[in-house]
Amino acid sequence: MTKHAVVIAGGGPTGLMLAGELALSRVDVAIVERRATQELSGSRAGGLHSRTIEVLDQRGIAERFLTQGKVAQIGAFSMNPLDISDFPTRHNYGLALWQHHIERILAAWVEELAVPTYRGRDVTGFTQADTHVDVELSDGRSLRAKYLVGCDGGRSLVRKKAGIDFPGWDPSTSYLIAEADMAEAPSFGMRRDEKGTYGLGKMEDGRVRVVLREERVGQVNEPALHDLREALIALYGRDFGLHNATWISRFTDMTRQAAAYRDRRVLLAGDAAHVHSPVGGQGLNIGVQDAVNLGWKLAQVVNGTSPESLLDTYHAERHPVGARVLRTTMAQTALNRGDERMEAVRETLAELLKMDEPRKRYAGIMSGLDVHYDLGSGHPLLGRRMPDLDLVTENGPRRVFHLLHEARPVLLNLGEPGALDITPWADRVQRVAARYAGVWELPVLGAVAAPTAVLIRPDGHVAWVGDGTDQGLRDAVTTWFGPPTAP
Repeated sequence: MTKHAVVIAGGGPTGLMLAGELALSRVDVAIVERRATQELSGSRAGGLHSRTIEVLDQRGIAERFLTQGKVAQIGAFSMNPLDISDFPTRHNYGLALWQHHIERILAAWVEELAVPTYRGRDVTGFTQADTHVDVELSDGRSLRAKYLVGCDGGRSLVRKKAGIDFPGWDPSTSYLIAEADMAEAPSFGMRRDEKGTYGLGKMEDGRVRVVLREERVGQVNEPALHDLREALIALYGRDFGLHNATWISRFTDMTRQAAAYRDRRVLLAGDAAHVHSPVGGQGLNIGVQDAVNLGWKLAQVVNGTSPESLLDTYHAERHPVGARVLRTTMAQTALNRGDERMEAVRETLAELLKMDEPRKRYAGIMSGLDVHYDLGSGHPLLGRRMPDLDLVTENGPRRVFHLLHEARPVLLNLGEPGALDITPWADRVQRVAARYAGVWELPVLGAVAAPTAVLIRPDGHVAWVGDGTDQGLRDAVTTWFGPPTAP
């Protein structure tokens, strides 16, 4: 039986990001992926929001994506644009980039980190014990791991086998999505009328991306070319010479969230933990962010520096984030209906989102820049993302995100040098003395008081804010990074 510290079921964006996070912490991690290659049928998700670009920047790989995609103001709420160009972030934009490119880049990074992948196989079952999980694969092989993470999508076998409830709402709408050729040039763009919201878009290779509302909800047959043709005729009155569909799929607005993100030695992330309509484009993004929240915590538990109870903070922090995404996507789905009463609501909302305060609030939600973990009261930075400041250190200029490239925590001392002593944690926490003379500003909130020190978690969120003394610092370091090393 082959052994690994962690086995990840699923090699999509969430599973790949988690594998990279664990590998950076020198955890023996392996991926089980049903596809024989990383090739993905269809373009699927279409981009990255600002906070996802930031977490990739925290690992030093953002440029790999930025050079392949198109920077743009892609954020929107129910088709109302949300410009974030005035947000205080180095990445005050979104990135248009299809999922197959995102996966390809992540897979190359994970390969550089020497993570093994069991391709062409499925996880078919597992058995939990006190100290390990035995994982069964479809080729008859068994793997033994300390932990199993289900990143295996909305129909997650890992979630089902773990017996984790998946409450939520059944679908009320159904859509066909496809990529095909058309003999006639259609009218591109999204439409919203009494038939709902639907549209056609031209892809980079000249094919047409089709998103069409279906008349019937709950169909279980695999969609085919004739289904696309019928839907086109129903919505546009013609099929535009549709032919050669290279990918056809179906999605609905089914909305569900796992009741628990962990059952003992089994954890869930990404679509395995939450499914919803793709409207707003948040699904892939919060999956990647799930992985960044979980990775360093799981690594510390596996490496023995933190107690297993640290894993409970994963559910505590990410479940509310997922629940909010479910609410925003349900709201947008309702707003996309084409009746006159809902049109009045949309017009009212559009007027509100032209105002600065509502625009910033909803842009913060959709971009992921306003995520706030409840780590206690005090300074506004506590529990929020650390700004990527331009620092002056004894080793020269450094960006904050540069300090996070190895997924290690940072104690950033901006006050009196040597005032903060965390020697018992020196093997785990980087200590950086620096100067910063600029304004401290957070998205949505605006300017905040300059702290004298901050403790930054590997996921980029602030775990402690100093006030000139080390009161509470040792407690925070112990909570998040384990007890002190014995002298």
